[in-house]
Amino acid sequence: MEPIVVVGGGLAAARTTETLRAEGYEGDLVVVAGEPQAPYERPPLSKDYLRGEAGRDALFPLDADWYADHGVDLRTSTTATALDVGARSVTTAPGGSLRYSRLVLATGSRVRRLDVPGAGSPGVHHLRLVSDADGLADALGQDGPVVVVGDGWIGMEVAASARQLGRDVTVVGRGPHPLGMLGEEAASIFAGVHADHGVRLLHGRTVTEVLGSGRATGVRLDDGTELEAATVVVGIGVTPEVGLASGAGIEVLPGDAGGGVVVDGTLRTSAPDVWAAGDIAAVPSRRYDRLLRFEHWATADETGKHVARSVLGSGEAYDVLPYFFSDQFDLGMEAKGITEGEVVVSGSAADRECVLFWVDGGRVQGAMGIDVWDRMDDAEELIRRPGTVERSELERFVS
Repeated sequence: MEPIVVVGGGLAAARTTETLRAEGYEGDLVVVAGEPQAPYERPPLSKDYLRGEAGRDALFPLDADWYADHGVDLRTSTTATALDVGARSVTTAPGGSLRYSRLVLATGSRVRRLDVPGAGSPGVHHLRLVSDADGLADALGQDGPVVVVGDGWIGMEVAASARQLGRDVTVVGRGPHPLGMLGEEAASIFAGVHADHGVRLLHGRTVTEVLGSGRATGVRLDDGTELEAATVVVGIGVTPEVGLASGAGIEVLPGDAGGGVVVDGTLRTSAPDVWAAGDIAAVPSRRYDRLLRFEHWATADETGKHVARSVLGSGEAYDVLPYFFSDQFDLGMEAKGITEGEVVVSGSAADRECVLFWVDGGRVQGAMGIDVWDRMDDAEELIRRPGTVERSELERFVS
């Protein structure tokens, strides 16, 4: 039998590989990873690894020798360039054609680039890869102001890290407040903690040009404002890497529908013996009755494990609620579900110790704990409750 092949270099690929062996698969197993190192996880890249508080070993969910010890053919610095589902083969560079019996696509995402004059100048950084984090860490070790373009999770986490490293930081966001997916009430908590630590937040602004001759020295905004910058960090989101799947005729969602590879509950794609996990998987949700695609650590972790069991014949439908977390300065957050609907606060938002609930039609859609720990399982029960939840019950959640 041809090997099981896993394409990807992130946490989803690592968890898939680990679970295949843990579940008793002893056959040939190949991992195709485009970067020079073994599959790794990305959250530390914007936090403790970026600040130099954690070493490179902290990035890897599996020890460096795990793959060889478990008979896994790990092919790093190898790119999957084409997929032929009829011939059951992946073309790789280097390597040529690689046949498979079953295939898992865990190709992740790529960063969106700033499309303005000067955006390709030295001194403009993106953050997705270990090499990106290494280059940005070197830059943040120098002097001079930092401008972060984008006020989503990555932008805000990088801003916090840069400020903790002693840099003057300005964040430029397009919307009326940072972390726009949360709504103003929730986002104001994060905006407040950044303001308390000296981060300047500019809202409703876009960058029209990166200034400098030969190297970035600042940015110009759409209202003509010029901001000096020794380091420019672009964090304007990512795009799922679905080219391999779409090129093979596998069903994918259009970009305006969130992108991603369409899978069933077992994470199987529209092609025979091909599954998808991690950032690219658009998974049917029992709770929300629609396809969901999330670009978070927990999604990679959970879908990686689930897809391995599915490849081995489990047949069980994926039913894990979206989960995500963030640490910014001394504020910690974890959340489950989706952030849609009216916000109900339990606890004290002013003291930044609370749980926020998103409620639509009386049903809890999602919950976020701000420096309130060990309550997410209780919150999940409310999210999964089939009927409505009284507002008073939510308000009493944090006593």
